[in-house]
Amino acid sequence: MNIHIQNGRLIDPANRIDAQHDLFIADGKIVGVGAAPDGFTATRTLDASGLVVAPGLIDLAARLREPGFEYKATLESEMDAAMAGGITSLAIPPDTDPVLDEPGLVEMLCYRAKKLNRAHVYPIGALTIGLKGEHLSEMAELVEAGCVAFSQANTPILDTRVLGRAMQYASTFGFRVWLQPLDPYLAKGGVAHDGEVASRLGLPGIPASAEIVALFTYLRLARQTGAKLHITRLSSGESLDLIEQARKDGVDVTCDVAAHHLHLCDMDIGYFNPHCHVVPPLRSQRDRAALSKALADGRINAICSDHTPVDDDAKQAPFSESEPGTTGLELLLPLTLKWAQEHKLPLLDALARITSEAAKIAGIAKGGHLSVGARADICIFDPDTHQLITRSMLKSQGKNTPFLGLELPGRVHYTLVEGSLMYEAGNLTKR
Repeated sequence: MNIHIQNGRLIDPANRIDAQHDLFIADGKIVGVGAAPDGFTATRTLDASGLVVAPGLIDLAARLREPGFEYKATLESEMDAAMAGGITSLAIPPDTDPVLDEPGLVEMLCYRAKKLNRAHVYPIGALTIGLKGEHLSEMAELVEAGCVAFSQANTPILDTRVLGRAMQYASTFGFRVWLQPLDPYLAKGGVAHDGEVASRLGLPGIPASAEIVALFTYLRLARQTGAKLHITRLSSGESLDLIEQARKDGVDVTCDVAAHHLHLCDMDIGYFNPHCHVVPPLRSQRDRAALSKALADGRINAICSDHTPVDDDAKQAPFSESEPGTTGLELLLPLTLKWAQEHKLPLLDALARITSEAAKIAGIAKGGHLSVGARADICIFDPDTHQLITRSMLKSQGKNTPFLGLELPGRVHYTLVEGSLMYEAGNLTKR
C-alpha cells in the first residue's frame, strides 16, 4: 500500500526536523519527506492536520508475559496495547518462564511476535543460565537467534566474579549488557523506599544505597572489562554522579528511567496503594526531581515504560504482599508529554527519549527515525488532547496503574508498522 500522510507536523528527532512536511510511504518504507518521489501514486491518504507525525515509539522495557505467564497477559493483548500507545518496537526482558537463555526459546518468541504482525520484538537474552548467576549463557548463539543485548532482569548476580566474567565475554564480542542496579542484601525484604513514608506505614524499606552500591560495582567492572553497559530504570538521584564520573573515566554507559518515576514518589503510596508497589521503589520527591532534571539535560538517555502487567488478584493483596509492577505501554507517550510540559521542553527533544535515543541503546538501526529508506514505523498523535485513564480504555490485560482516574495529554490517532496501518482512531486493524 502506498500511503500519503499530509498536513502533519513532522517531528523527527534523529534528523532534527520539526516542521510541516508530508510523508510518503511505499513497500513498507519511507520514500519521500516533503515531496513525493517520481511516479508515486497514493492508494490511501491520511490527513494529519493538527497532529504530530513522529517515528514509532521504542520501549526499552516491556514484559509481554509470554512464555509462562499467560494468565497475567498474552502477546496478543500486549501487542494491541503497544499499537494503541504508538509503540512499534519493544525490548523484552529475559525473565519469562522458561527464561530466555536458549536460542530455541528466543526464536519461538520472535516467530510468535512476527506472526501477530504488530510491533517489532527485540528480546534481551539472559546473561546467565536460568538467571541464576552461576554459568554464562551462550551469548553468541542467542544473538544469532535474535537477542540485541543481555540482562539479569530483576535478578542480580550475587557472585561478582561471575558478573565480571560475563562482562568480559560480552565486551569481547561487543554485546551490550543491561543491568538494573539493586543490591539484593540491602534490598532484602523491602517493598518501599526507606524513608519517612515507609516508616509511618510500617513497610520494610529499600534504601537508596541498595541502588548506589550495586551501581558502583557495575561501573567499576565495566571500566575494568571495557563492557558496553546500559543501566536500566534508575530511581535515585545520587546515582547520577556515579554515572557522570564513569563517563568521564571512559566507561561506555547509558541509562534510562521508568516513566512513572518521573511523576510519582513515595508520598503517592498514600494509604497502601498497591498500584504504587514497583521495583525499583518510588523514591523521595528529591529523587524524582533529580531524575526528571537529568533526563531533561541529557544525563539520562531514555524513558521506558517498565511495562509489567499483573493480574487483579495479585494487585489487590495488602501492599507488602502485592505483586510489584505497573502497566505502561499505553501511558509511555502521555507520561513523556506531561514530563515535557512540566519542563517546558520542545516536543523534538522529548520525543527523542522514546525514539532515536532508545533506538541507539537497543541497536535498532531501521527504526527511531523518518529518513528516506527507513522502515515506515510511525506514530501519529494529538499532543494537546487529554484523555481520562480508565480500566476500560486500557487494551493491556494488566489494568494495574497508579494513573487511573487522571487525565493525561496525548491521544494516538494512527500507528503504522512497516507501512501498514495497524491502529486507527481507537480501533485495531489487521494487515
